[in-house]
Amino acid sequence: MSAEHAGPSGSLSFVTPPGWATAMWAHRAELLVEQAHLEKKAASAALALLFRLPAGTGHERALSSLAREELVHFERALKLLASRGIDFAPQQPSIYAEQLKRAAARTMPGRLVDELLLGAIIEGRSCERMQLLATEFAGGDDELAAFYADLVAAEARHESLYQQIAADLVGADAARQRLATLVAHEASVLRSAPFAPRLHGGLPDTQPDTQPDTLRAEVGGG
Repeated sequence: MSAEHAGPSGSLSFVTPPGWATAMWAHRAELLVEQAHLEKKAASAALALLFRLPAGTGHERALSSLAREELVHFERALKLLASRGIDFAPQQPSIYAEQLKRAAARTMPGRLVDELLLGAIIEGRSCERMQLLATEFAGGDDELAAFYADLVAAEARHESLYQQIAADLVGADAARQRLATLVAHEASVLRSAPFAPRLHGGLPDTQPDTQPDTLRAEVGGG
């Protein structure tokens, strides 16, 4: 995939090159451990948002369903780890999410909207990179390739849901403008992030940054 073509998520401006997934081949066990942690955290985040949303938004059931789906993915990751004899051990998290949250508003209601939009960005990035992993691992580790391929559609749905909730809270235009700002921030985070065997890590040292000089800030529908 070249930097001139959008990834699976139309909301992202930074496009991950296929060489990133190639570098992940040697780190499949560590990636799978991280995936279990990520799914557990995603379920927790969805529940936290469910309790913080104003009553009557109409998204309660959708967020509840999202949280349950994340837990199903968590259980699938645990099953894969067990079948491969890999312990679900503590792991140093990526700096990605922490860096993203630095751009969030500090006060409500802007903070809630930003957390929803950042959640959408994380889901969109996961969608893009899981698709790359599924393609790269196919033929060499078909079980893991199928696992990541199965998650792609769910990540895209979750991205759209978070964007839609944010739009319902502040209006579509305001949400779209704020998303563009946060997408540009996410691109900056990935440009400066060091390489790490993590789903949201920086590019490998041998992979040049081929992003356009002027980053697009395409905003996907929600």
